[in-house]
This record gives sequence, structure tokens and C-alpha cells, in this order.
Amino acid sequence: MDADDVNRELSIARKAIGWWQRQGWIDGDPTIGIERRPAPQDRTKALAENQNAALWRLDVALREKTFWKMLYESAARADEVPCVNVEDLYPQDKRGRITAKGGATEWTHWQSGTAQLLPRLIARRTRGPLFLTDRKAPAGAPTLDVCQETGRARLSYRRAEEIFEENTRLLANPLASPDDIEDLDGWTLHRLRHSALTHDAEGGHLHPDAADPLPPRLRPLPGAWPGSR
Repeated sequence: MDADDVNRELSIARKAIGWWQRQGWIDGDPTIGIERRPAPQDRTKALAENQNAALWRLDVALREKTFWKMLYESAARADEVPCVNVEDLYPQDKRGRITAKGGATEWTHWQSGTAQLLPRLIARRTRGPLFLTDRKAPAGAPTLDVCQETGRARLSYRRAEEIFEENTRLLANPLASPDDIEDLDGWTLHRLRHSALTHDAEGGHLHPDAADPLPPRLRPLPGAWPGSR
């Protein structure tokens, strides 16, 4: 039985035992000494409003701020965003090309938060990976994954996930002690996409797999879909 099942059954048993005691049928409590199991957090559900606000208040590097904001505002899949190149961006239109599942090329759209951060992140670069590692690329790294202007490598999805998880541990476990926080889990990048879609739905928009209207971030360019308006 998982933790949720154990805790639910224990709660039911204790309510029954309390009633039996009031009836005078039993004196003791056979569940004394049985502790509730710590239930793992649901790491897939959408962030609450206060959690979302706390996330954007974190003191993190410009790269992380831009990555997270683009992921949330575009509702793109977390493993697609690291593949974006500088030359794929059209900042004036708040959109860019991404490689989706199956290798298809699609457009992703963002909002003002990402638009304000991108110029600082790009600086004077004109080509190469948008999100870079802090160190020089190792010898033998694929040319497409190396910025020819800085010599740094493309930030991997795995590393981006690790950074997000590390930085959100305290937000995910607000009651944890400083001694315990290193052993606890933070949030996953997928929660940003799920949160974006959920918040859009709460605002009256439909899921992207449903019929129109789609939120602005997920609308294709005119003519991109057969029969699109």
C-alpha cells in the first residue's frame, strides 16, 4: 500500500475506534504507535497562485529566469526549450521556432515577461544555442550545441531540470528545516507547462488539444493549420 492508502485507512480505523470507545465496547486504541506515513508530494499538479508568485521572486541567474519564464509563458514542453537557437527567435513578434516531438518544427509564442529578459540574455550573440552552460564546451561537443562566439555549450534539459529542482526545494517544502531540505525534492519543470495550461483554462481558455479558442501563446500563425482562421 502506498502512503496515501495507509494514511486513509488509518484515519478510518481511528474514527471507528473512537466510536467503539464511546460505546464502551473497547477501552484501548490498537493503533497507538502506528504513525502516518509521509505522503510524497504531487509533483505534477499546477502551482497555486502564491507558489507561482514565490517562484518569480527567487534570486536566480538571468539564464534561469528567462528559461522558466519562457517555459511558463509559452507552455512549451520542458525538453523543447533548451533546443531553441538565437537565430530561431523573432523577438519583435514574441515568437520563435522550436523542434517538437517527432522532429516537427513549430512556433512557440511568449509574453512580455520573456520579451523583457531575452535581450539581456542574448546580448550581442546572433547565432547558436540560446541557453548556455557556465563553462566552455568540452572537446568533441557537437558543433550545433556550441556557441561559436562564447565557446560555451548548450544547456541540457537534464541540467536545467536539476537547477529548477534545487532552487524550488524550499518552495515545495516550506515547513522543512534547513537540515532536511537537501534530502527533499523540489518541483519539476513539467509543472510550469502544466501550470500554464491550467491557469489558461481557469481564465476561460480551452486546453490546446481541444477546440478553439486557444490561448494566445498556443495559437499557430495564420494558415499554419488546415482550415485555421
